[in-house]
Amino acid sequence: MDAVGSIDDEPEVPSAGLWFRIEGHVQGVGFRAFVRDLAEGLKLRGEVWNTRDRAVEGQAFGPAGLLEDFVLRLRSGPGRVDRVSTQPLPRAELSEGFHVGYTR
Repeated sequence: MDAVGSIDDEPEVPSAGLWFRIEGHVQGVGFRAFVRDLAEGLKLRGEVWNTRDRAVEGQAFGPAGLLEDFVLRLRSGPGRVDRVSTQPLPRAELSEGFHVGYTR
């Protein structure tokens, strides 16, 4: 039976969100692309950007367990990761995908 507008057709609202910051030698080494690819592989939504103080920050949304995996894998990115900081964010409805943003 084909149901128009069934619940399966509606986009999933992420169940958790987090802000993240990566410090070290993480600019000019492809770190933002690494974060985007990692997040897309986990089907997370969000954005990553460089900061003027040479760090990388972003926000990611998805199931809590996948976000935990995401944070653990951030340390394996290119360059040198000295510190990964995170803070929880409220749920948010975002456009599909994970995007690389401009320096902020």
